Amino acid sequence: MASSKLQPALLGGAFIGVLSALPIVSAGNVCCCLWMVTGGALTAWVMQQRQEGPISFGDGAAAGFLAGIVGAFVYAVVAAVLVPVLSPLREAGLDQMLSDMPDLSPEARELMDMARGPAVGVAVGFVLQLGFGMIFSTIGGLLGALLFRKAPPPAPPVGPPPPPLPDALPPSPQP
Repeated sequence: MASSKLQPALLGGAFIGVLSALPIVSAGNVCCCLWMVTGGALTAWVMQQRQEGPISFGDGAAAGFLAGIVGAFVYAVVAAVLVPVLSPLREAGLDQMLSDMPDLSPEARELMDMARGPAVGVAVGFVLQLGFGMIFSTIGGLLGALLFRKAPPPAPPVGPPPPPLPDALPPSPQP
């Protein structure tokens, strides 16, 4: 992996992971995986700023892909830190949902009780972030490479024309 992609991918991944883990802000991912696409585009933008010439679409896509992977890990860390704060809200929401479904089978209730643990939520979120992040941040990287593409550097100036070559053969005498 080229180091030219690593730093932009870390920045884009941090953007994806933090915004995807925040409770209300994370709703933006419901809208066409907004934070993932934007994080991939941000990655391509940072790469383009560090280069004189235009970045290739392949580089934008590869850096976006890496940002999606980094974003999943950042998401898991931030979500795990937020679990103690958000657990009471999550539990209240699950209790309300179960009370709204009185005809739910006992097997389904047992399955929902098993899924109440905070680690399950973080693990499921990580897997979803990883899967969707690799796809949508790659698309964002492609879009970023297209949108933020610099014009190629100008061609070097042309110098004066070379002097004419002397004739190799002297003129022949006329008979």
